[in-house]
Amino acid sequence: MSLVKFKHRTSPLRSLMASDFFNNNDDFFKDNFLNKIMDEPALNIKETDDDFQVELAAPGYSKKDFDVNIDNGYLNISAKKSNTTEEKEEDYTCKEFSYDSFERSLLLPDSIEDEKVKASYKDGILKFNLAKKEALKKHTPKVIEVS
Repeated sequence: MSLVKFKHRTSPLRSLMASDFFNNNDDFFKDNFLNKIMDEPALNIKETDDDFQVELAAPGYSKKDFDVNIDNGYLNISAKKSNTTEEKEEDYTCKEFSYDSFERSLLLPDSIEDEKVKASYKDGILKFNLAKKEALKKHTPKVIEVS
């Protein structure tokens, strides 16, 4: 019996993170690039006969924080929020702020009716219902009996 060397599979992102490119360049670029990739909200897409249902995880936002549009066949989703707190005492002032944002764009198939796209936001989940054009919906075939 002989030993066989096992080679671990690595994802392209993990390989990129370990590459000499990032090791030899400043941390500012590395951190911003990787945060952009890693901070995209999770997305679920389900196709039914009548529509596509899209769910995007965006906890901590409110409805007014979102900017959603359809442009040139893309569903563009972006959100921005900021928070500022200030605490003043006799001998000090503590002021903190945070800023968070994201952008996602989804290429829509030609079978979507832009005018019938609906969006809702509840419990940290942004949901879209993308209705398919009537002519392209799947219909159950009609069985014709041969006599």
